[in-house]
Amino acid sequence: MKVLLVTSKPFAAQAVGGIQQILESAGHQFEKLEGYTDKTQLLGAVKDANAIIIRSDVINREVIEAAPNLKVVVRAGAGYDNVDLDAATSRDVCVMNTPGQNANAVAELVLGMLIYIQRNQFDGSVGREISYKTLGLYAFGNVAKMVAKIARGFSMTVNAYSPTLSHDDLRKEGEYGVVTVYSNEELFEKSDFVSLHMPLLPETRNCVTYDLLSLMPRDGVLINTARRELLVEEDLLRIMEERPRFQFITDMMPVRHEEFLSRFPKRYFSTPKKAGAQTTEANVNAGLAAASQIVTFFQNGDERFRVNNKS
Repeated sequence: MKVLLVTSKPFAAQAVGGIQQILESAGHQFEKLEGYTDKTQLLGAVKDANAIIIRSDVINREVIEAAPNLKVVVRAGAGYDNVDLDAATSRDVCVMNTPGQNANAVAELVLGMLIYIQRNQFDGSVGREISYKTLGLYAFGNVAKMVAKIARGFSMTVNAYSPTLSHDDLRKEGEYGVVTVYSNEELFEKSDFVSLHMPLLPETRNCVTYDLLSLMPRDGVLINTARRELLVEEDLLRIMEERPRFQFITDMMPVRHEEFLSRFPKRYFSTPKKAGAQTTEANVNAGLAAASQIVTFFQNGDERFRVNNKS
């Protein structure tokens, strides 16, 4: 089978070598398309591919239809809204992700950005510490669990709320030392900092509104390493205008980035490009997991990480 590694943001060299070794050892043909700049390059590369490994690359209906032999797409990472799941299902293409492989990298970024903004972007002025504060985790998947582990090292109290997990499920996660709360309103009200960790779904789009944000402390911090569409930017701008000490840090540049930056330069920070999984370790973990999943998919039909419906 021909397996194509497609990434406009190249993997670490160590990851590429490992991916190639896993696939070729299993008898598959390995090819890569890295750093492409035009969609026609992608359409040409997928025409005879049986499997594709991607990162943030967009695999839409046009790409899927250009690949008549395609059987499986693996997103090396957790989020998969860059893949047209309906188009994949209609062509009987299995779409999988690699949950948990980037979790530590994203979690470290959460705490790193939080320290950075609380210390006034290291400008030498008097800042604030994060120890003994309360961190709220909105959703409790792999990344949030790693955030909770690291936060405990800072002697933080960690609140957790999940729209999909029951309170009993959250209580069972005792090793993470979180305090379960019963609603998103309670999470925002009882946390100094709130970190978003939900996937982008119809029910989560624009779920962080003025009403929720207004429940936070006047010097609260909103942290977003999930998806920018989770929050209503106009509402966040309003809160930051009303509360001169409120801060916002994000790993997804908002649509109104320039407005945030010009109005609140010391209370707002966005990474220039999504950086959560941009570590050598995360590259290797996710890449090797993706390659291994493709091998077992073709060997015995293993679809345990499938994220789309079957046709």
